[in-house]
Amino acid sequence: MAEPKRYVTSEELKTHNKPGDLWICIQGKVYDVSEWMKTHPGGDLPLLNLAGQDVTDAYVALHPSTAWQYLDKFFNGYYLKDYAVSEISKDYRKLYFEFTKMGLFEKKGHGVLISMVVIAMMFSVCVYGVLFSQSAFVHLICGGLMGFLWIQSGWLGHDSGHYQIMMDRKFNRFAQILTGNCLAGISIAWWKRNHTAHHIAVNSLEYDPDLQHIPVFAVSSKFFDSLTSKYYERKLNFDSITRFLVSYQHLTYYPVMCVARLNLFAQSFVLLLSSTKVPNRGQELFGLLVFWIWYPLLVSCLPNWSERVMFVLASFSVTGIQHVQFTLNHFSSTVYVGEPSGNDWFEKQTNGTLNITCSSFMDWFHGGLQFQIEHHLFPRLPRCHYRKISPIVKDLCKKHGLPYDSASFFKANEMTIATLRNAALQARDLTKPVPKNLVWEAVNSHG
Repeated sequence: MAEPKRYVTSEELKTHNKPGDLWICIQGKVYDVSEWMKTHPGGDLPLLNLAGQDVTDAYVALHPSTAWQYLDKFFNGYYLKDYAVSEISKDYRKLYFEFTKMGLFEKKGHGVLISMVVIAMMFSVCVYGVLFSQSAFVHLICGGLMGFLWIQSGWLGHDSGHYQIMMDRKFNRFAQILTGNCLAGISIAWWKRNHTAHHIAVNSLEYDPDLQHIPVFAVSSKFFDSLTSKYYERKLNFDSITRFLVSYQHLTYYPVMCVARLNLFAQSFVLLLSSTKVPNRGQELFGLLVFWIWYPLLVSCLPNWSERVMFVLASFSVTGIQHVQFTLNHFSSTVYVGEPSGNDWFEKQTNGTLNITCSSFMDWFHGGLQFQIEHHLFPRLPRCHYRKISPIVKDLCKKHGLPYDSASFFKANEMTIATLRNAALQARDLTKPVPKNLVWEAVNSHG
């Protein structure tokens, strides 16, 4: 005779929400992932941020179908007594499994091969131009071309972190290290940790690291209350220096984007040299070492310091376009304070995201992120399918009364600047005092 099912309520599930006692619910079954958190391929943050909740939609979005077979070993024998599925979640899961049946998650097209060939060509031209041309103008063009190379390698690194862009898992790992660490100087491990946290908690001012740029930027006046970052595990102090910087953020936005890559370089080393558990730390550090050998060596081959500075500034400024692209999709969208929720996945992704409208000819330029809503709802879907599924997603949003916001690239820039300007004007309100703080804290904040 089968044993009767054991149940827990949502309130009881919420009590198991910390390291060492971490439960989640998937499709009504409760899993104890306390130990799994230590070796979870997606890192500990997704589990910590959604601990004690029904995480079905997030699990479906971020895991391949092969991952389901490993769940049973974490089943603790309990079922969620008050488990319920909203109509939007039903439609979302149905759509996900329809895409699975169509084989869209496995059909990756030829974009990866084309991108790699283009990147190899751009790299070769840059090296040839630096070594065999005496023209300062050619060297300037090569610097800009290096920036475009970083942009395209960034798109490949992004894709390889979400799904397997190569046929073999080992080759996929090689592509990650090559495009991220070796070519761009950015740790793929840092990117995955940061980016997964962003997907889980999109536009949460406390949990989404992609919005936590204090003391330089604040997209909302809610940051003026010195919120605590759950990602960086520190307080985002809004002091007098931060107020000054934020007050002019709409003017400093583009100049900062031109050198934003420096922050990514620093963040990569901060993670890899920290005590945080990082898979394949040796590979990651080796990849960064490769970058910091070839790039300075190439720059040193230029004939004088003025051309070296010009080359570096050109490469950084051009790749700054990508940093602008990263911010356009979310800076002007709805934000909130609080922890992410596992049972309103579709709603949170659509409310906090903006698409960029463009012709299919410009898809290479945006790297798939022009369909940011589709990407956030189906992050494992190869970008070559976004334009195809866009009308379907739009209809689903319309059916459930959810936003499907989109704007041209230039309009999105206007919206972003407007958001920053609005917060800047609020920061200038000197009638609201700010807490005194050490200058050191403001200078060394790294959100």
